[in-house]
Amino acid sequence: MNTVNSVQALRAAVAEARRAGKRIGLVPTMGNLHSGHIQLVTRAAEHADFIVATIFVNPLQFGANEDLASYPRTLTADQEKLQQAGCHLLFTPTVEEMYPNGMGEQTRVSVPGVSEGLCGSSRPGHFEGVATVVSKLFNMAQPDVAVFGEKDFQQLAVIRAMVRDLNMPIQIIGEPTVRAADGLALSSRNGYLSDEQRAVAPALYRELQRVAAALQGGDNAFEPLLNESARQLESAGLRVDYLEVREATSLRPATADDRDLVVIAAAFLGKTRLIDNLHLKR
Repeated sequence: MNTVNSVQALRAAVAEARRAGKRIGLVPTMGNLHSGHIQLVTRAAEHADFIVATIFVNPLQFGANEDLASYPRTLTADQEKLQQAGCHLLFTPTVEEMYPNGMGEQTRVSVPGVSEGLCGSSRPGHFEGVATVVSKLFNMAQPDVAVFGEKDFQQLAVIRAMVRDLNMPIQIIGEPTVRAADGLALSSRNGYLSDEQRAVAPALYRELQRVAAALQGGDNAFEPLLNESARQLESAGLRVDYLEVREATSLRPATADDRDLVVIAAAFLGKTRLIDNLHLKR
């Protein structure tokens, strides 16, 4: 696996792979990789011959009081994991390489509808930052296919909408959430949790399961169902940011007639913000 940090070197390596008749797969990440990220690489290899991973902690998607400075950066360990997973090329640009004219002068990509509400309300500007950096990475790498985790369900919906609306010839694949044995969705931010908090954290997934089971059983009384789960989470020590049932494609609030649903939540455990979801069809 080669590691490059310039757009020029990235494009040269991708062009060489294309000349060899290879199909290009892209896995964008912010690093501090865990087995969920590696599963994205494995999935990309099922659909492409030349796998490009990117590691870039994108300042444009972090709010003023968020964890940009403290976000874990573990490049050497990440390189080892990617090489073992069969990744061919790693792109690790600097902020200056990604935003040579500064972020204030950067053209931004805004995706209305699916980016609104949920994390879009809690983290203003976040999805504009995500859509902008992913659009840039797509233009730099020109992949045939790109793989994203379903844990970040709203992010995946934003990227799908962007690709559709801007006519990008890229297949977007969502990879199911990888979980620890107790159900907690794997996340780079889980490392912020104390041992006591880590023991409490699986409560979020348990409540999502409880709500999903009720929906599968035909329960359409969304509000009391969600209110009870919120109470359970608060009792366990989590502070609920949001807990909702949405239509899975548009992410609009679900109705009793909807069949493709996602139960989606964000909650704080101490200072750590956990997100999770369960996608179901009934």
